[in-house]
Amino acid sequence: MSERTGTSTSTAAGTGTGTGTGTGTGTRRSRTDVRQGVRRASAFLARRSLKTHRRAWAAVFVATTAAAALIGAFTFVLGSLLPAQPPVERYAGADAVVAADQKVTYTAKPWGSEPKTATTYLSERVRLDRSVVRKAAAADGVAKAVADDSVPVTVSGGTTGPGAPGGAGAASAVGRSWESAVLTPYRLTDGHAPRTSFEVVIDRALAAAAGSKPGSHVTLQFDGAPRVYTVSGVADTAHRGAAPAVFFTEQRLTALAGHPGTVDAIGIVAEKGVPAGTLRASLAAALPDRAHGDRGIRVLTGSERGQAEYVGALGARGDLLPLLASITGTVLMVALLVIATTLSQAVHQRSGELALLRAVGATPRQLRSAVGREVSRVTGVAAVLGGIGGVPLGLLMRSLLTTDPLPLPVPVWLPFAAGATAAVLVALAARPVSMLAARSITRLRPAAALSAARAPESDEPGRVRTVFGVVLAVAGAGSAGAATAQGGQAAAVAASGAATSLIIAVALLGPWIARVAVRVLGTPVRRLGGVSGFLAARSATAHHRRLGAAITPIVLVVAFVCVQLAAGTTLERAAGRQAADALRADLVVTGPAAGIPSDAAEAVRRAPGVSAATGLLRSTVVLSHREAGDPALDSFPVLGVTADQLSGTLDPRVTAGDPADLTGRGTVAVGKDRADDLGAGVGDTVRLRLGDGTQVRLRVVALYERSLGLGEFMLPRETLAAHVSAPRDQQILVRSTDGDAASAVRRALAPYEGVRVRAATADDVRISPSSSDQDDALIIIGVGVIGGFALLAVVSTLALITVGRRPEFRLLRLVGAGRGQLLRMRVLETGLVTVAGLTIGTLVAAIPLLAFALTTTGSLPYLPPAQYGVLTLTVTAAAAAGTLLPGARGGRFQNAVDRQ
Repeated sequence: MSERTGTSTSTAAGTGTGTGTGTGTGTRRSRTDVRQGVRRASAFLARRSLKTHRRAWAAVFVATTAAAALIGAFTFVLGSLLPAQPPVERYAGADAVVAADQKVTYTAKPWGSEPKTATTYLSERVRLDRSVVRKAAAADGVAKAVADDSVPVTVSGGTTGPGAPGGAGAASAVGRSWESAVLTPYRLTDGHAPRTSFEVVIDRALAAAAGSKPGSHVTLQFDGAPRVYTVSGVADTAHRGAAPAVFFTEQRLTALAGHPGTVDAIGIVAEKGVPAGTLRASLAAALPDRAHGDRGIRVLTGSERGQAEYVGALGARGDLLPLLASITGTVLMVALLVIATTLSQAVHQRSGELALLRAVGATPRQLRSAVGREVSRVTGVAAVLGGIGGVPLGLLMRSLLTTDPLPLPVPVWLPFAAGATAAVLVALAARPVSMLAARSITRLRPAAALSAARAPESDEPGRVRTVFGVVLAVAGAGSAGAATAQGGQAAAVAASGAATSLIIAVALLGPWIARVAVRVLGTPVRRLGGVSGFLAARSATAHHRRLGAAITPIVLVVAFVCVQLAAGTTLERAAGRQAADALRADLVVTGPAAGIPSDAAEAVRRAPGVSAATGLLRSTVVLSHREAGDPALDSFPVLGVTADQLSGTLDPRVTAGDPADLTGRGTVAVGKDRADDLGAGVGDTVRLRLGDGTQVRLRVVALYERSLGLGEFMLPRETLAAHVSAPRDQQILVRSTDGDAASAVRRALAPYEGVRVRAATADDVRISPSSSDQDDALIIIGVGVIGGFALLAVVSTLALITVGRRPEFRLLRLVGAGRGQLLRMRVLETGLVTVAGLTIGTLVAAIPLLAFALTTTGSLPYLPPAQYGVLTLTVTAAAAAGTLLPGARGGRFQNAVDRQ
């Protein structure tokens, strides 16, 4: 007994030990086996599904590839714009350039937060005090410090010396001192350096154009009547990017420049063997903190030297960057929305299949893993191809935005970084979207899934989706309302935010919107289409989710294109109307790119038959203010006018004060809306920074209404003249007494080279041109590229939906529907989707556009009918391509009875 018991105990113990060890090992093995089984099952399901649903996944592949290409292209453009620098031409021979800081800042403390600083670039050159030249020359490692000024020059062949060829036509050039020739560098190829005030050295290109050589004469015109100079020498440079130049003695150039106490910049030639870093540190230690006024001093080396020549280049980049960043944000939103829509529709169309797999025992983990594998394989390849395709698209966009003098570089790493960024963003976004779309089926119990497999489509959007959609719709309407209470840039930002919120709200509330669309459009479809109309209306009524998914991309493209186009055309139309209404002059004098000499306007006034003539000196001012508590700096283009000539040439529609008081250097006329924002009236003062950063306090002498056409501020010409890079008029407006003073004006301007007289138009006086190369490029990029992508999304989404309906088409053929009836049904469905999408998209665009237009122009938004007609036709064609072409095969299935 005891032996048996002991044996039994021993056996039991041994069994227990063995069982325990086996259980632990078996548990680990079983978990590994489970994971491997899940992976094998999900991989098997993914492979079979990709083959079975290859047409549906093809639509997803196309949309995802295009989204990745678009994201990569904009990343490429932004990456090339950030390090962009103006070219080094004038200072190619200098080791460093000392220049004044072209930036202005404004710091303020918003309520409840730390102080913030706003920054903007100045449009006019900020000059250095001439004493800085001596301090720079005394710095360690400096061999030579050269004061560099410039004046615009018009060159024409005049009387020539013995044996020289005759004169030639006028040409624009830059006047510089001969001492500054070393900065490019120029070298004499013939003759000698200028020794007197009326000797000049001209570069080889000008010498060839004017037919000049040493000893001959050339006619030069600055800010006054032309004068004849003797050519003492001809110079040439190996740097072919340099502008045509005329060199004077330093004393003569200083007198012509008109600012003897300041210099434009200082070119530095270093001692032999001094590295750039050492030179920069030495100059920084030797120079004062301030230039001329409150601007700092910069020491520029390497590629930075071009900033001292092209003072407006970084400002142009600063203006372009936020615009491109805003468009890039829209691109990202559009791309993610398209990816989410197509993936959700692709997964939702398989809800019956997924439910059946769940009913026969597939675990939620297996289903999620299978869907994830499918999506990863499709979108992974698409993301890589799209990232690669984004590089040539980015190069195309870059070519549109590249303007003088700011070429956009292409660093070696940029194409790889842009493609990788796009691929990663798309790949990361795709899988969570697909998991979320499959969640409603994979989480069901097998028994419930069996019922879902029989009727898998649920048109009721989730509660979370509905709540978010309503919140965004309310937020969009609120932003549009906020835009009406603001002005300027703040109104534009609020309107843009409203459009974005409303577009996303439409995507989330698609099924609900589809129900309303069916109720409104279903009756006409049934009445007009007969049996086909009945089928189309019933199909739309039964599948609101599918209809909402079809409408969403159309709403996206219509709303986006309408907002982008109508915002610009509304402003252009209002500004053009105001400029046309303000124009009283019948003639305008225009000149070369360097401008018209300042005394030309006085010569025109003395011409017979002229009742009034005012030169228009254009510049900018900077206004510091707060937007929603944050500091902001806004630049506004301004006109410098002659007060006693203004009423005869322009009518700004004065509401208070008198523009005739616009005299001296302490007065300003302000647009009425801007004055209301500033809380200023006639007699009050406003603080502005002029184009070179000089702070001024100006007394308001008049308020006027036509600020969209003429600008927010008008200043006396003498106020602007001392603070611009070159005080030359861009136009001269002329009012004739009898309407026929053109001949007299031409005779009065005969001494001035390159000027022309013609009939005046609204574009001559409006504060900014109706269109610029940069604006056109942004329209092409914003509307063409993004709109084209949105249209591709329309085609791919509708094609995906149509491919998923082939079983429905087969069933309709089985029950007796004819091919013609199915075709008419699809045509009517396409019409229903298109009309609904166009209507809702137009409404979504109209809400923010109405707020923006009423705030900025006081009128309704305007989109040329031709542009809206082209948009309508394009959207209709895209919808037809997505709906009819993939479904054509479904109408050709043979009737089941005929096949038996």
